[in-house]
Amino acid sequence: MWFYEETGSSDEVEALTLKKFKGDLAYRRQEYQKALQEYLSISEKLPSTNFAMKRDVQEGQARCLVHLGRHTEALEIAANLENKATNTDHLTTVLYLQFAICSSLQNLEKTILCLQKLISLHPFDPWNWGKLAEAYLSLGPALSTLCASSQKQNSFTSSDKTIKSSFTHSGKDCLLCFPETLPESPVFSVEASSSNNQKNEKAMKNIQNCVAEKREAVLLETQMKACASFIRTRLLLQLTQSQQTSFALERNLRTQQEIADKMKEFGFKEDTLLLIAEVMGEDIVPEKIKDEVHTEVKCVGPTALTALVIASSKEFEDKWFRKIKDHFCPFENQFHTEIQILV
Repeated sequence: MWFYEETGSSDEVEALTLKKFKGDLAYRRQEYQKALQEYLSISEKLPSTNFAMKRDVQEGQARCLVHLGRHTEALEIAANLENKATNTDHLTTVLYLQFAICSSLQNLEKTILCLQKLISLHPFDPWNWGKLAEAYLSLGPALSTLCASSQKQNSFTSSDKTIKSSFTHSGKDCLLCFPETLPESPVFSVEASSSNNQKNEKAMKNIQNCVAEKREAVLLETQMKACASFIRTRLLLQLTQSQQTSFALERNLRTQQEIADKMKEFGFKEDTLLLIAEVMGEDIVPEKIKDEVHTEVKCVGPTALTALVIASSKEFEDKWFRKIKDHFCPFENQFHTEIQILV
């Protein structure tokens, strides 16, 4: 490579640029420790005014650290880059970096939040929607494990009837944080009469059944979010395929077919899929997407930039999935009401 030759250049910026190329090449060759050393040597000599190269070098350092298993250091660099971002391009780059770190850590909740933030910045990017759908699907095994560990096993299907009855128990609690056992109530006293014991046992059994139903309801809700995200992906791909050729078009059509296959696995009825498609496609207008693609980079202060992205998963899911969820779950707090009655 030309930049491995001794240049003897007196231009410090040029010399640092050459070292940056060496670091990038080492990274491409998966020589992460070597690449990290190149990036670190640049950081020590880089002028504080060269913001662009400083960001690139820090991102390179973070990505090397991820591959070397030093995730905490990588997250610190990403947080620093996020705090210093001054435009939407900077923030997008940082969010992709955070997504890579969280994915490497296999932290599904934070991975999903990173994707949700990216989508809030770029709502018409089909590929991030596809990644979000896959992330929701990845939650399935963890949720299924919790469902299996509950004392009452309730079989369920993806039919509309079952969804409606299950979603009735859906609340705001995260399934992953839902207690395995319920706290003891003072009414369950050793000195209670036989009659009271029977009532208490029945009440506890009913509560445990509700907990099991709650877990299964959240699993179904997660499947709904995955399905909705896949449908949004397909709608956006369909809109752009007429403008694509060659490999881009091939990838587009292949992804659409993969999504169609996944739709069959969900087992939702056709009218349910049509409802989801209607909700997820409300804002998809060709002219609007064209404007989005050609939108100039927004240069704003850190505070205004932060306001452009969602602050939590709840905020994102309320915006995109609330209408669909309300179709199946008109009574949000019924589960909690039942628990209070039983206790």
